[in-house]
Formats: sequence, C-alpha cells, structure tokens
Amino acid sequence: MIFLVSLLLTAINLYTFLLFASILMSWIPNLKESGFGQMISRVTDPYLDIFRRFIPPFGMIDFSPIIAILALRFAADGIRVLFGYFY
Repeated sequence: MIFLVSLLLTAINLYTFLLFASILMSWIPNLKESGFGQMISRVTDPYLDIFRRFIPPFGMIDFSPIIAILALRFAADGIRVLFGYFY
C-alpha cells in the first residue's frame, strides 16, 4: 500500500512539473507549437480546461494554472493525511 501511495504522490509531483513547464512555455513565442510543446499541451490542457471554465482570464493573464496547481497540492496533502504517509 505504501508503494501505491508513493507512486501516486510521485505522479502528482510529475504532473505539477508538467504544469509549470506549460506555464513557462506560454511565455515564449512559438514554443507551444513545437513537438515538445504540443505533447505537454495534450497532457496538461484537459486538466487546465476544467479550471478555465470557471476562472476566466483577466486581460492577458490566465490564473487557472495557479488554481490547478493548488488543487493538486491539496490532493497530495489529502492523500498523505488519509494514508498517514509523511516523508
């Protein structure tokens, strides 16, 4: 059971890293259109679209990735508390 919890927490951390990469790529012109950028977008955009439905961008700034990352952090903390897994 500890292995599964550890694997799930590692997956959440990896996905958080991908979200940060997606945010950074949005600041550099044409990077999201590259092969690597398209792959990251295919993985992260479905999750971000959930938050974009409820949080509209303010001007040119999209706050939905910040809320999405916070949601992942809360989920990871909830898993740690639920299973008593602290490291």
